[in-house]
Amino acid sequence: MLKKGEELQPLGNGVSVIVSKEHHFFTDTILLANFSKPRPNDKAVDLGTGCGTIPLLWNKETPNNHTYAVEIQQNGADMAQRTVQMNNLQNKITVINADLNKLKGVLPFGSFDVVACNPPYKPIGTGVVSSGQSHSIIRHESSCTVDDVVRVASGLLRFGGRFCLCLRPERLTDVLVAFRKYSLEPKRLQMVQQRVDKAPKLFLVEGRRGGKPGGLVTLPTLFIENSNGEYSDEMMKIYGSFKECL
Repeated sequence: MLKKGEELQPLGNGVSVIVSKEHHFFTDTILLANFSKPRPNDKAVDLGTGCGTIPLLWNKETPNNHTYAVEIQQNGADMAQRTVQMNNLQNKITVINADLNKLKGVLPFGSFDVVACNPPYKPIGTGVVSSGQSHSIIRHESSCTVDDVVRVASGLLRFGGRFCLCLRPERLTDVLVAFRKYSLEPKRLQMVQQRVDKAPKLFLVEGRRGGKPGGLVTLPTLFIENSNGEYSDEMMKIYGSFKECL
């Protein structure tokens, strides 16, 4: 089941995900999975799923929904598919190796309740350019832009469906402009800080397809650590059973 350079990362409750140096997950993955959590019987899509962590976490919390996990990189999609098989979730999670810009005809547009994405966080031409192709696709907008992600997410959603995204604060304006451009009305926003004395490092935002303009709710800031440098109570609650593996 495992290939060279891969290992198993436990997620708690007997669930594990195959990870590698190129395809793994961080705290932002856990936060987005929690923020975007599907409701019972929701049809959901995770765009840019990588090794498939978000669909696994969704399934732990809401086992009666179905998720499509889309990944452009063949090696990442292969890892996600083997993870699904290893956890016997073939009837719950469908892995699709495809460019999100070419999903028309692959997935039924206008029919999903939830779409989530943790997109590349750096525009082309900014920051340190990654040496490997996999890291470049993950970190820089070489295969898709924020505009692409929001456009496709909006197309996939039914009226009233939710799109949830996680990015760095410097991209917030880009995201909100794209939301309105593609008929996604921002409804929830939460900043994430490492601790009280640090500036926000991430934001989580939810948009509603065809939502009435206005009514954005700004949630309390989520602090990853407390004053003692330990995980905050809120973070421990979000980690849930995953905290067994910390």
